[in-house]
Order: sequence, then structure tokens, then C-alpha cells
Amino acid sequence: MSRRSRRQFLEDSMFAAAAAAVMNAPRTLMAQETGSKSPAEKLSVAVVGVNGRGQSHLDAFSSRNDTVVTYICDADEGVGQRKAEKVGERQGTSVAFAKDIRKVLEDPTVDIVTIATPNHWHSLGAIWAMQAGKDVYVEKPVSHNVLEGRVCVDVARKFGRICQTGTQSRSNPGMRDAMAFVHSGGIGTVNVARGLCYKQRPSIGPAGTYDPPATVDYNLWLGPAPEAPVTRPRFHYDWHWQFAYGNGDLGNQGIHQMDLARWGLNVDRLSNNVMSYGGRFGYVDAGDVANTQVVVHNYGDKSLVFEVRGLPTPDLRGANVGVIFEGTEGFVVVPSYSGGAAFDKDGNKTREFTGGGDHFANFVDAVRSRRHEDLNADILEGHLSSALCHLGNISYRLGEMVDSVEGLAERLQSLPTKDDTRATLERTVQHLKENQVDLAQAPFRIGPLLELNAEDETFVGRPDADLMLTREYRAPFVVPSRAQV
Repeated sequence: MSRRSRRQFLEDSMFAAAAAAVMNAPRTLMAQETGSKSPAEKLSVAVVGVNGRGQSHLDAFSSRNDTVVTYICDADEGVGQRKAEKVGERQGTSVAFAKDIRKVLEDPTVDIVTIATPNHWHSLGAIWAMQAGKDVYVEKPVSHNVLEGRVCVDVARKFGRICQTGTQSRSNPGMRDAMAFVHSGGIGTVNVARGLCYKQRPSIGPAGTYDPPATVDYNLWLGPAPEAPVTRPRFHYDWHWQFAYGNGDLGNQGIHQMDLARWGLNVDRLSNNVMSYGGRFGYVDAGDVANTQVVVHNYGDKSLVFEVRGLPTPDLRGANVGVIFEGTEGFVVVPSYSGGAAFDKDGNKTREFTGGGDHFANFVDAVRSRRHEDLNADILEGHLSSALCHLGNISYRLGEMVDSVEGLAERLQSLPTKDDTRATLERTVQHLKENQVDLAQAPFRIGPLLELNAEDETFVGRPDADLMLTREYRAPFVVPSRAQV
């Protein structure tokens, strides 16, 4: 099929799907346990990216009685073919394999596309799929940069598509109860939400030039990223620690906790301003993201503080990967995906919140109802929380080295934040000392305080920072501008 005819085919499929969505709008989905057993009503699912989190997508949609996995798509043909065979055996059906997502999108029988690729493909894959008339479940972070996340929201709304973000805590009853407790004033006025990603990450090995696996179509794997050789020893997963493809642990594990922190603060926009400091400490390797980082977002009367620690570290109030809400009458600790506990000002536990849910089921419910309002993690929620991670990284990347901890402390004193910046810094410095990091040899990088225009999601008076809200895309893997949607 020529490029022109393929484009026409995608457009025809898109409009046909939009018409079908209108006709099917009144339909509702019963609970998973009582879902339709009629093969004619099964939703056809294509899973894109199956070497990591995509396995959970395969497990979920191949085990439901109202969905069937019909395609597996992965730039690594070896991985993708193996998964297609296994899922086909489990379902008792044939599962097609494709290396290129565009091949999947040509099939009008595909109802749902789920995306668990590396981060730099998340938004483009979601945008192309929605433009082709598919509903989308896209993993976190939903974007590799701020602008493409907003374009995802625009496309979902324009074409009436259902787009769920993979922050599954939003579907867990225990977490929803914890958030309702915080919102109702259960710990008084909350001035600070502190997200934690204390997760040990080893060196990814020396920078160099390496061959991608023989089974990988490297051009497709790169997609919208710049054409460049592989510079890390381990091809899969370690892309998280290189800015060209990933967003560090701030946008990897940390996006879950960033989303919870924003949810608990009950804010539905970007912050007034942001700054970040940190560094890549403990080793020199092929990674260029921070492995120790503090990000401070301010919302006027409340602040969101995020701490990343990739070296061994003790927990904080019982949480390693979690969120702490600091209120005037106590605090709430969320150390998991499904709940937490409330404490009074003296540290006495006063309440617990527990209970898991089914995020995939919530997505399918919304696909049937055709109401994005039924989603627990609509693409807009994913965009805002992902953007908070990206903004922190922008400040960090625009930063400069400081020659002393005291110099850093002095610069933090003027921050317009509700956090005790000195205490946060002292804990961070102590952590590095316990890991034998010599800050005289490996100093902190501190980024500028960047003011934001939350309405149009740009920076105020910082054209250099505005440039980092997007990237140069490699044709034909180009995310459209908002004006082109």
C-alpha cells in the first residue's frame, strides 16, 4: 500500500470508528466477572511493546471474557514473536505479530491499542492510534515531554477517543479512600505533599558504542528520537537512564508517586513555579539522568516536593516508594499502590486504608460507555502528572554546578515554598555521605527557579526552557503541533 493510500485508509477508518462510537454510545459493560461471553462482542486488542510492562497488558486482556488480544507489536521481533505464540496458545486463537505500529493501525477490526513501549514512543503511539479510530491505554509517563502530552489530550477530545493512563493506583479503593480522607481535612490543612522514589539503581555500565540486538529493528525502536548509536551496554530497560529516550526515575517509578501527590493536593493544573537540584552520584556510567534529585513545585499555599534516591537509603516514615502528606493536624503515609495510614501529630496511627482494584476493567468500562469521564485516570490526569516530572527535569538540565553545600543552601532559602528546604537538603546530603559520595569531587547541580504560565503550559521569560517543552522529531515519526490537531 502506498503512503498516500495508507493515509487515506487511516482517515477512512478513523471516521468510520467515530461513527460507530456514536451508535454504540448507550451500551454499558457489566463487571468483568459477568462480562459478555459472546465472541461477537469481544473487543479486539493490540498490545504495543511487550518486553516489560506490556506483559501485564497481555495477561489482563487475554484473560478477560470480553476482550481478545489479536496483535502483538514490538520493534524486537524475537521478543514479539515469542509473546504472540504464548498468548495465542493461552487464548486458543491466532495472534498476529507486527514490528511496525502503523501496520496494526491499518486494521479496522482493532478496537483498542495499549502502549507499553519506551517513553519516547508513548505519545506518538497513542496519537496515531487515536487518529486511526482506536481507544488507547498508554503507560506512564504518557509523554516524553510536556507538549506531546498536551497534544494527546487534544487528540483524545477531538476524536472522542477513550484514553486511559497507566497509573493504576487511581483505581484502587484503598487509595481512593486515603485521598478522600486527605481532601476532607482528616489531617487538617495540607501544606506539603512529599513524593518519594527511594529505589536503588546500579550503574548501567560504561558509555561506548554498542550494537543493538540482532532481532531489533533499530530504526523503528528509535522512532521519534534522534538517530544515534546505542551508547549503553544493556539495550533494553537501561534507556530509562538516558534523556533521549527516558526521563530518569522521576518519570519512571516516580510518576506514580507524583500523580498521587498531585491528587492528594487536589490541584488540576501545572504549578506556579518549579526548581530542581541533584546529580548522578556514586558512579560514572552511560546514564545522563539524575539518580539523586529533589524537585520543588509550588502552588501558592501548598507545595509538592519530590525526592529521588538511587543509592541505598533508609525509608522515611515507613515509605521508600510512596507519598507523605504533611498536614497541620497530622500526616498520611502512602507506602504502596493501594493505600496507607493516617497519623496524628504525635505519630500515633489513627486510620488505615487498604484495597486493590482493576485499572484495566475501568478502562474497558469506559470504552463501552464512550464516556471519558468514567475513567479513573483519563489522559488529562496523566498529562498533568507526567508534565510535573518533565518540568523538574527541565530545571535540572538547565542548572549549574555549585561549589559547596552551603552555597546550595543559601540559594534554596529564597524559594517560595512551604517545605523546609534546609531540612530536605540536610537529609539528602546525609544520604550521600552514607554512600561515601565526595561532594567536593561530585558537586550538586542546581537548576533555576522557573515560573510557569499554567494556562498555556509555557515558561515565563525563559525561551531556553520553552524549547525543552518539546523536541525535534525524526521524520516520519513526528508528533503534530497543537495547531495541526
